[in-house]
Amino acid sequence: MKFDVLTLFPEMFEVLNQSIIGKAIEKELIDINLINIRDFSKDKHKKVDDTPYGGGAGMVMKPDVIYDAYQSIKDKNAKVIYMSPQGKPLNQKKVEELSKENHFIILCGHYEGIDQRVLDKIVDEEISIGDYVLTGGEIPAIVLIDSVSRYVEGVLKKDSIKEESFSNGLLEYPQFTRPEVFEGMKVPEILLSGHHENIEKWRKEKSLEMTKKKRPDILRTIKEKEENLKWIL
Repeated sequence: MKFDVLTLFPEMFEVLNQSIIGKAIEKELIDINLINIRDFSKDKHKKVDDTPYGGGAGMVMKPDVIYDAYQSIKDKNAKVIYMSPQGKPLNQKKVEELSKENHFIILCGHYEGIDQRVLDKIVDEEISIGDYVLTGGEIPAIVLIDSVSRYVEGVLKKDSIKEESFSNGLLEYPQFTRPEVFEGMKVPEILLSGHHENIEKWRKEKSLEMTKKKRPDILRTIKEKEENLKWIL
């Protein structure tokens, strides 16, 4: 899977060279290509933004600079994503949907935003990591790359993806490891029993319990979907 990232701050993506994603890059399972938008500025000071028409605070990134950067790696088969708080929310369902793609071009905005004309011309989809505003699109892009890369074959074991939070609609069950006793707290006996059927049942019960405790909104959504389905049938 390939990620072409259009950014003003390529150095921010150094974090992706660590841990699991870093190993995936070394194994050439994923390819992250960073394109510095500033390299395409025609201004002698490498300026990439200007004041907004109509007035207002902040600066807006210029469309011609963005477009030239995009043209340098343009691929008709790539999905172009703009990281924006106005976009569709990035959730597990969206991650799984995106993981079926082979090539992404990710546009990271900065300052007050990007001229709408170039967004209309090149962007296929806008994606948000939450209802809040950050100083730029680099951190959201890192989140997107990390979450989608985990679904690339060979990056993780298939069981790791299958049993994690949100994959089955619920939060993941609690995990334990050695030592068996920590600060007077013991590992649940059922996990030491070796009885796989009982362990699986316990994990499902705990998954439901964790979801009810931490994210009751998920259960309400599931219930509403089931009720709507019954009504349709």
